[in-house]
Amino acid sequence: MTMLGIDIGGSGIKGAPVDVDSGRLLADRHRIPTPDPSEPGAVADVVASIARHFDWEGPVGCAFPAVVKHGVTLTAANVDKAWVGCEAARLFAEKLGEPVTVLNDADAAGLAEMRFGAGRDAEGTVIMLTLGTGIGSAIFVDGRLVPNTEFGHMEIRGEEAEHRAADRIRKEKDLSWKEWAARLSEVLQRLEALFWPDLFILGGGVSKKHKKFLQHLDNATPVVPAILRNDAGIVGAAIAARR
Repeated sequence: MTMLGIDIGGSGIKGAPVDVDSGRLLADRHRIPTPDPSEPGAVADVVASIARHFDWEGPVGCAFPAVVKHGVTLTAANVDKAWVGCEAARLFAEKLGEPVTVLNDADAAGLAEMRFGAGRDAEGTVIMLTLGTGIGSAIFVDGRLVPNTEFGHMEIRGEEAEHRAADRIRKEKDLSWKEWAARLSEVLQRLEALFWPDLFILGGGVSKKHKKFLQHLDNATPVVPAILRNDAGIVGAAIAARR
């Protein structure tokens, strides 16, 4: 079965048709820069443009950087504040003329990794963190998603976790991989104390460089890099559309 997955980010919006039985993208990703300002109408126009690019007809899944409940975006991370309280699923559906499922972007990436990637055979409690501009999170218990966790906003040493350990912070502060891993370890240790997970999956663009920092992490739970990387949000959105 094929579904269209679209991943909406602060800098770019990208999508592709996905074979949801295998997790494969069936065409090259089509990416359009996120409008500035990224207000709802402008973003919806880009989503519609991506759907037209693939001559798409049928359900669509959209991964979005926000808490999403019943198709409504309740926060706005790295997008215009007009998204707070926006009926996003309804807005996109009206633009596309097709049913649209909207979910948190880290949840989408987690769905993809749990089905086709690093968490495919994992049991128990699995926590995925996406490390980029901020820290996104998804938690699964026996394969079931607990949606809209916001672990990146936990307080660590008086700051939000993502303000200490996101990949953006590593770059901005010119931290060595070992120095950054120490900060990331604090986040993982806090999550271990709260949830006693069986596995951590680390995603985001930095997962490609996992050999530079995994050996420096200091925590008890096994940690693995994500496999689907930049395709995870698209694949997870398509999975959500099928559901």
